[in-house]
Amino acid sequence: DEFDNLPKLIISLKKQNNIYLKKTLFLFVVNNSDKSGEELIQNNLNSIEYLKNTAELKEINISVIDAASVGKSLPDKIAGVGLARKIGMDSALQYFNYDVNHVKFLVCLDADCTVSENYLDELFSCINHNKLKAGYVKYHHQLTEDLEINKAIIVYEIFLRYYVLGLKYANSPYAFHTIGSTMFCDYESYIKIEGMNKRKAAEDFYFMEKLSKATSIYEIKNAAVYPSSRPSWRVPFGTGQRVNRYLSKTQNEYQIYSPQIFDVLKEWSKVFHNKEIESSNYYLMKAKEISISLYDFLIQNNFETAWDRIKENSKSTEIINNQKKLWFDGFRTLKLIHYLRDNQFGLINIFDAVDQLLLKCRYKDIPKRKEEVPSISLQQEYLSILRELA
Repeated sequence: DEFDNLPKLIISLKKQNNIYLKKTLFLFVVNNSDKSGEELIQNNLNSIEYLKNTAELKEINISVIDAASVGKSLPDKIAGVGLARKIGMDSALQYFNYDVNHVKFLVCLDADCTVSENYLDELFSCINHNKLKAGYVKYHHQLTEDLEINKAIIVYEIFLRYYVLGLKYANSPYAFHTIGSTMFCDYESYIKIEGMNKRKAAEDFYFMEKLSKATSIYEIKNAAVYPSSRPSWRVPFGTGQRVNRYLSKTQNEYQIYSPQIFDVLKEWSKVFHNKEIESSNYYLMKAKEISISLYDFLIQNNFETAWDRIKENSKSTEIINNQKKLWFDGFRTLKLIHYLRDNQFGLINIFDAVDQLLLKCRYKDIPKRKEEVPSISLQQEYLSILRELA
């Protein structure tokens, strides 16, 4: 359903360095389920026609996968963003020339995004010079002419960056963004983790988490992807749904979990990710000293059994330390944060939370405000700070 957005994306792609433009294939997966309405299907057919037959696009290497027309649409039961990405990324593997030693990368982008003019420059430069295996490009959500949508997207992006900054403060190995339209990896890492999943939502979170267990995640900071801020029906959570939720006023979007949670996570990381190998009883005892809720969480997640099994089945200290990261992964980290929110610390005002977290990170120029929810210009100032730090 992107016919109106495609020309904006194409304009931003045509501004890329022509050297790299010629070395890049843009593979569009135009998709809908076999239960989609006629209007959406027609929109997709218009997109396919535009991508295949518009003369001005000939200077860009474009290929189109038709997952929209009759007999080619996706089964409704599994149709969604995960399957669409998987189709594109799996198919892209066949286009590489495996006889030459050039880097071979898969880069995700969505049709409702635009990119900075140095997007391909920075991708090629960072990937080649730093011998990268996986990572993501910096992102800034687009603002619109609609004040309410802007308020919705600003508070949502503040939330996303607050979370990553909290993980950085806590020294979590999972302190990175998981925005689908910013992800990239080399073909070997993609194959190693058995490719993209078919999830209808959070496909990006699980994909990046899986990549991070196989290799390091790198952020490209000097280029940007600009995702759309529009409301969306596509997924049960994520940007579009958060904008919908803000507009519908179904809950207070200016509430968030306390930064004290990241203090607990920081202390736990210090104990658990220490290179010394201790007994499960030792870790549980330390967890209880840090927070009784942390201790309860570990008990409920069968930590003792899992840890004893890890020690028993691992042949070296290096393997055991790697297993620590695999067991206490990004998803379990998120579950702990939610558990601490629900059982110990509750919710607080999002700007109070950001202020406190910035203090913990020793950031000095915290904005001065009097209101719980400041003006939109001051909210943008908060967002600018968070974009620098996370």
